[in-house]
Amino acid sequence: MTHGLPTIAPAAAPARSPLRERAWLVWGIAAGVLGFAATALLDVRPQGEKDAMADGRDYLVSPADMADIDRFGNYAGFLVGFAAVAALLVFHAAWRTHVEPALPRSVAARVVSAGLVVAAAGLTFGYAWKGALGNYGPGGNEADYFDENGLYVYFMLTDFGPYIPWYGVLVSLAGIGWLAWADRAVSRIPGTIALVLVVLVAVAYVLTGVVGLAAIAAGPGLVIVCTWILLGRTPIGGRAGLTS
Repeated sequence: MTHGLPTIAPAAAPARSPLRERAWLVWGIAAGVLGFAATALLDVRPQGEKDAMADGRDYLVSPADMADIDRFGNYAGFLVGFAAVAALLVFHAAWRTHVEPALPRSVAARVVSAGLVVAAAGLTFGYAWKGALGNYGPGGNEADYFDENGLYVYFMLTDFGPYIPWYGVLVSLAGIGWLAWADRAVSRIPGTIALVLVVLVAVAYVLTGVVGLAAIAAGPGLVIVCTWILLGRTPIGGRAGLTS
């Protein structure tokens, strides 16, 4: 008479906490923080323009102003900006890895991915122009390569170059808003925040014609949305409710 040996079930793998499962969203937060710093906080203006702004006066920037362009601000903006681009690309890769397979038929999920790539590509040029101006400007490693007229061209490129590409992230925020309200795959609170920012910038585009306005909202918006989803109760792809 034989007796079968008892079957020992394999130990179940320990469940990962929701916070750890969504840790990849930290890359979106980093991209938003670093990008806003590089674009807005490290926006270098000539001293004459800054003095005029402090006095509430208009000021016409000319090649003569290139003599006092702050090299350190442009150099720091270039380095911080490139770090932001790297974080944005990692966030894009993580989004495609964690979200798109969970939502195989969602167009909005892929719009988010596309917007991130567009922003990263454009911002690479914008921040590189800041670095070039710091390199060729007064005190730079190659300061004798261009005269004030050549530096003025680089200054014009940096005027809106690091601002315009944030439109790609604004499109991504619109995609997240759609995921929240149409697909119900994202918590509706961050989705609503994203849509409000998109609408505000769109209205401002129409009223002012200022092409760089997306940068003011898109970076902080990315930080808010990613932080909310990271710390919230509803994972991306779940059936989100109004208070998730």
